[in-house]
Parts: sequence; C-alpha cells; structure tokens
Amino acid sequence: MELTVLASGSKGNCTCIRGGHGSLLIDVGLSARETLRRLAAAGEDPSVIEAILVTHEHGDHIRGVDVLARRLDVPIYATAGTAEAFFQKCSRTTAEVRRCRYGESFSVGDFSVKPFATSHDAREPCGFCITEGDLRIGCCTDTGTITPTIFDHLASCDAVLLESNHCPRMLEEGPYPAFLKRRIRSNLGHLSNPDAARCLQRLAGHIHMAMLAHLSETNNTQDRALFSALEGLGLYSDQIAVSVAEQDPGPEHPGSCGFQL
Repeated sequence: MELTVLASGSKGNCTCIRGGHGSLLIDVGLSARETLRRLAAAGEDPSVIEAILVTHEHGDHIRGVDVLARRLDVPIYATAGTAEAFFQKCSRTTAEVRRCRYGESFSVGDFSVKPFATSHDAREPCGFCITEGDLRIGCCTDTGTITPTIFDHLASCDAVLLESNHCPRMLEEGPYPAFLKRRIRSNLGHLSNPDAARCLQRLAGHIHMAMLAHLSETNNTQDRALFSALEGLGLYSDQIAVSVAEQDPGPEHPGSCGFQL
C-alpha cells in the first residue's frame, strides 16, 4: 500500500491510499478540481478510486466531497452523525452515502476499513484503519486526546498518519483569541506535538512508519513537530521512518508527501 497526502492542515485535508488494484480517498477538504489536479500531479489515477472516507463534517475535510463523489461516481462512507451533518450542508446531493459504525469493519474492493472513535468537537468523528492483505495503515487526525481505543487501533497498524497540530508554547504566545486556544488545547480539540510524541513512543514497538499531519501554520513548524516526535521515539528513532505532511506538497515534489509499505 502507498499513502500520499494531497493536503494537510486547516486550509484543507485529503489523503489517498493506493492498494494493488484500487485507491481510497480520506476526506476531500479541497475543491474537487484542485483535488483532481493534485491527484494527477502525484501520479494517482482518479479512475481507480473506489470510495471517499470522511472523518467528520468540518469544512477543511468535506469541502469537495459532494462534487468529487458525484464526478467519480463513488460512494461516501461516514458515521451516522457525520452523514447527518453532511446532508445538512449538502441537502440536494445525489451522491451515495453509506453509513459506517465504530469498530465494525467493511469492505471496499480489496480493502478492509475499520472506523474508530476520535475525540473532536464534531457530530461523530472517526479515524480509519485500512487493511489490504497483510498491511494496515491507521489514520488519526483531529483528535484532542489519544484514548485507549485510538491507541489500540493504531497499535495494530504497520504505519500511521497522526496529528501533530501545535507547539504548546507557540499556541500560548500566538495571536489566537483565548477561547480558540482553549478549544485547541481541550480533549475535543487537536493533538499537540508532545501529545503526538508520547503516542509514537508507546507505538514504537508496533509501527514501522509515521507521518505527522494537520500541522497548524500559525502555531507549529515542521522542524518543531519532527524534533518532538523523534525525541519521543528515543532509541526507536533510527528504526521508525518519520516524516511530516504538508498543506501543499507543491509542483516540484507532488508525490513526496507520503510513504509506501
């Protein structure tokens, strides 16, 4: 399997997971046109996309979901709470929306997909474990804390896409209003660099690769997130490949923002 991040951050999120015969998209927080452009730039074939998986209903995750699903004629998978919120925002959609449940696996082509609950201020947010053959990737962004359930799911994976949203000091000293800082720091907000580092430290005996995602452009830097993660991994830092997802991988290296198992 191969994971490619097409966008990661508050301006939009979209990840492509390619298997032996087909692909899945996780969230489409860009316009459909821009998503297709980035897919082409990364060498991904839109015609083999089999479904769009949606983590939650915030705009930076669903902006292009409706249009792209209809254009590609593929189903959308979301929890009941996310689906309800999606229909409220896209009341006239003709896209096919299939509801999924926490802890219950479903099949899409050769993939087995298992949603799990995350902790975020949305209706019914989730992450996904995606399996093809003997390989499994866990995707967990937009969560304010790592619950035992989240950890157990990620520990079953070979590689993870994990939120590392903010540096606590940059957030504290930054320009955001106090109420927004409280929201980000809360258990229904976003993982800090130390939170992500502690999670990776616990996962060190299980995973082989990790990509840090959903970095704040205002309250974080790639260097800070990566340093924190590697510090958390300690002696395992030479054994686990760690990289950082970008908001816009850019035209020079469009396919470099990802990993292959």
